[in-house]
Amino acid sequence: MKDWEAAYIAGIIDGEGSILLTRIHKNEYRRPCITIASTDIELLEFVQSIIGGAIVKKKNYKPTIHKNSFTLSVKSKRDVLYTLRCIYPYLRVYVKKRRAIYILDNYDLVTKRNGKYKAEEKLEKIKFEEVFFNLE
Repeated sequence: MKDWEAAYIAGIIDGEGSILLTRIHKNEYRRPCITIASTDIELLEFVQSIIGGAIVKKKNYKPTIHKNSFTLSVKSKRDVLYTLRCIYPYLRVYVKKRRAIYILDNYDLVTKRNGKYKAEEKLEKIKFEEVFFNLE
């Protein structure tokens, strides 16, 4: 990713995006995810061409009043961590920057590749999630 692309994407995430931990499956621990919501599909397609992910159209219950809206979700660990590594210096919203840095510094330390955790490791993983959601 080029510097100007990283800065541009950081601006979009600052304005319309989220850096979060989400569950993909019911019985799993949360994993990092980046989402961007917009009514401009062209913008999301451009961002998707750089960072990956999938675009989903949201249901429009009042098409005569509201524009169609879309959400780009990046859930692949590799894509999320790469994107965060590239964009975090350009993020300006304090909580989003802190979340990005926290994930980069800690996620791999508390995450087992096979998803099997000993009791002590489970507690570390849960604490990681709690600290993440309490960042301000």
